[in-house]
Order: sequence, then C-alpha cells, then structure tokens
Amino acid sequence: MITVSAGSTLTLRCQGMEAIPLVCLAEVKAPFIADLPPLPVLSLDEPGVRRYGILELTSSAGVAWVEAELRGGLMTVLGDSPTGVVQRRDSPRRPGSYPASGTAQVDTGDTERLVAVAGHVQDVSTSGLLLRATADDGRPHLPSAILRTLLHVTMPWGEMTAAVATVDQRSDQLRGTFEWIDAGDAKALAAYVLSR
Repeated sequence: MITVSAGSTLTLRCQGMEAIPLVCLAEVKAPFIADLPPLPVLSLDEPGVRRYGILELTSSAGVAWVEAELRGGLMTVLGDSPTGVVQRRDSPRRPGSYPASGTAQVDTGDTERLVAVAGHVQDVSTSGLLLRATADDGRPHLPSAILRTLLHVTMPWGEMTAAVATVDQRSDQLRGTFEWIDAGDAKALAAYVLSR
C-alpha cells in the first residue's frame, strides 16, 4: 500500500519554469502509485490554472518521479506506474547544486557509445544521486537510454568520482545508484549527508 501523508512536500517540474513546491493537504492511499486518487495540494496558482510536468512524489515507499497534472488544487498522477521507487527513504539525502561532468554509456540499440555529459547534482545520498544536465547552448538535455555514467562531482571536501547506474531518466534529469565510489569519497559522503 502506497501512502502519501498530509503535510508531505511534493515538487512539480514543468518545462520552461521554476520547480513548483506543493504541500499535500490530506492523506491519500492506493495499492500502486498509478492508482492514487487526485491529491489535494496547497499551491499558489489561481484556481483555473492547469500545469503538466514531472512530479517528485514523496510517499511511504520513498521518492518516485511520475507524470502529473495540477489543476484546481488537485494533483493527478497520469499514465502508467513508474518502473520503481527512485530513492528509498532509508537512504538519507542532501539537496544542493554540485557541479558535475563525465561520460555516459548510451545504448543505441545495436551498439553502445560514450557521450560527454555535464550539469549539476541536485541531491546526493549514500546510495546515489540526481543529476540535472545542462548543455553548451544553455538548454538542458541528456542523451536517451543512458545505462551508466562516470561522474566527477565537485563536493565540499573535493572532487568525488563515482560510477552511477541509471535507475530513472526523465528529460534532463537522471536518478542513479552508485555502482562504484572511491572508499575515501564514500566515507566523506556519508559524513556529509548525515551531518545535517
């Protein structure tokens, strides 16, 4: 059973605008994320405004990314259920904006190729991270079908190098779990994430 508690913070990301923070006003439950009824939320929008985007949904199962629509104070999950929970709640995370660059291994169907990527890590945990890509022309993008990424991330203690397996990729954002991270960086990361 998936439960979204009253008071949960949700974030809706719509193309071409700042992320919209929302607060769930009542507890909502369903067997699966795709079956959740419309969530009553506190929003600064006028009653007739309709917004569509990717919702960072915090529930009893963890944090997942789903397509959603905001209209008249109700957030409705659209489409199929996501492939899985993106980040478990038992893995504390720390938000921020940490510059990152590296190489992504992309599945092109017949072969695999390497593509340079750059952007910012928007949150990091002891098990993985969320990367938001940027491009030279200022427009965010990521190549599709990224299997894994080797990233160099500028953290408060220095540069962290990690191999990241893709868990979920949506538009210009990629959520991944660490396949490999230097032992020293893993220790520094754990201390940093838990120091809040």
